[in-house]
Amino acid sequence: MSTPHAAVDLDSSAASAYDTPLGITNPPIDELLDRASSKYALVIYAAKRARQINDYYNQLGDGILEYVGPLVEPGLQEKPLSIAMREIHADLLEHTEGE
Repeated sequence: MSTPHAAVDLDSSAASAYDTPLGITNPPIDELLDRASSKYALVIYAAKRARQINDYYNQLGDGILEYVGPLVEPGLQEKPLSIAMREIHADLLEHTEGE
């Protein structure tokens, strides 16, 4: 014996939310790839900068300022990798591949 499924009535505003798929990253990965020679180079570039940002936050309490902090305004509880990707997207960093 099967139970009938209830029909779901979506209003137009809820239905339109599904029309535009959201990307996984902000800024979009396609725009970030324009700033590196390959997706692998982009991963290394962003990871190195994220480690610098993380080290900066860890050293704040010690009074040691070896690393430069975020160059963009970080969001509330934004991860270092997200900050690094926004810096790359804004062309705020200089990078030489292979270093």
